[in-house]
Amino acid sequence: MVAKALVAALRDSTLEATAAAVLVGIALNDDDRAFIEQCCTEVGSRAASGSQLLGLAGLCLGHTARRFGQLSDRAVVLAEALAARAELDPSDVDGRALDGRDDIRSYLRRVEGE
Repeated sequence: MVAKALVAALRDSTLEATAAAVLVGIALNDDDRAFIEQCCTEVGSRAASGSQLLGLAGLCLGHTARRFGQLSDRAVVLAEALAARAELDPSDVDGRALDGRDDIRSYLRRVEGE
């Protein structure tokens, strides 16, 4: 159900609000860190420029770092890239990506190679 909602929103921007609620829900409540990261990296890698889901994916990776103290290298790289894009052009990626990066920098105990 989660993956289906996220994939649908990547194809149809009118479904972004539902996908956003799903992404935040898993970031705050799901106990499977790898699954949360997978969802966030999929969305953060594939959403179109200007999509609210880009900044939200970065923010949710920050929530995940705060909750678990860990993120894969891939997730960290994506969160940093989304934050850099937000700094350069907030119409591309919104500022929530910056908040996510701040959380990652504050709470992360990185697991190398994941």
